[in-house]
Amino acid sequence: MPTPAVNPSPLGSAADQDVLRRRAEAVRAGVTETELVRLQHPRLHLFVKLESGNPTGSVKDRSAVWVLCDAVRSGAIGPRTTVVESSSGNFALSLATFCRQLGVEFVPVIDPNVNAPTEDRLRRLCHRVEKVDRRDETGGFLLSRLARVEELRRELDDVYWTDQYANPAAARGHYELTGAELVAQLERIDYLFVGVGTGATINGLSRRVTETNPGVIVVAVDVAGSAIFGAAPHRRLIPGIGSSIRPPLVEDAVIDEVRTVSELDEVVGCRRLLRDHQVYAGGSTGAVYSAIDRYFDGFQGAAPVVAFLCMDNGEPYRDTVYDDDWVAANLAPTPAMMTGSASS
Repeated sequence: MPTPAVNPSPLGSAADQDVLRRRAEAVRAGVTETELVRLQHPRLHLFVKLESGNPTGSVKDRSAVWVLCDAVRSGAIGPRTTVVESSSGNFALSLATFCRQLGVEFVPVIDPNVNAPTEDRLRRLCHRVEKVDRRDETGGFLLSRLARVEELRRELDDVYWTDQYANPAAARGHYELTGAELVAQLERIDYLFVGVGTGATINGLSRRVTETNPGVIVVAVDVAGSAIFGAAPHRRLIPGIGSSIRPPLVEDAVIDEVRTVSELDEVVGCRRLLRDHQVYAGGSTGAVYSAIDRYFDGFQGAAPVVAFLCMDNGEPYRDTVYDDDWVAANLAPTPAMMTGSASS
């Protein structure tokens, strides 16, 4: 996959660039520590870090702010640059919000799987939103989105592609922010469960956590239909976890085990988190919670310390994951799977 690139063009005056750098510092300062909460569990010391408490409501703020600030510092983004990115939702929302604060243009490339509330927010924040509707050969939209990004890079005069799939700064944000906070908040971590999409979160988080917890077991969580760990890709409906490609950032992550869940498992996990712990989370968090539940089913012995992230809040998934009619129409659950879960 190509690395992030900038088409050469004037960046504006030194004074303009200095203003942009100061704005970037202010944006970075606005992404502050998120809360760590212990969840009651019969077999585990279970902790969730609430990344839903970030400024735009998701863990993607960590990678987005680091990528943008890094690019501003290096001069890759100037006052007249247009930032472009392919996203299923949250990373685009983070970039749209921070680019607005920086005063630079942002063009997100999204697809029909983006949650309606997220798309609405993007259209309010951005002058231009590109939405592809052609499925690629994997049955998804990622390759179509990336193709449109390449077209935009040729069309625009001064453009920067953040490339969340391969940009080291995306992982660095989780190493310096998410990971650093987690190891400061927890004296010991025995198991770290991380949902995988672009690879940035598990890359930065796993490297930081293993530095201070050499015996930790890092479990990557993927979803059926994803190609990240070698399976054949096929159509998926819930954004936020999985990928039609193996992102380069996965290569440098520390991963001991991989667990794959279904999209129905995502739904069940989300609803159990809400019912049992009052954590209103999105699909990727539900996937991780389901993986934890299954991994430790019947576990005997001293309770280990287990940590995971609440990647985003559940509101954008109100009409999908938390809607009984949508779940019944798209995922065909049994009545027992729906028991005890309330539609929003």
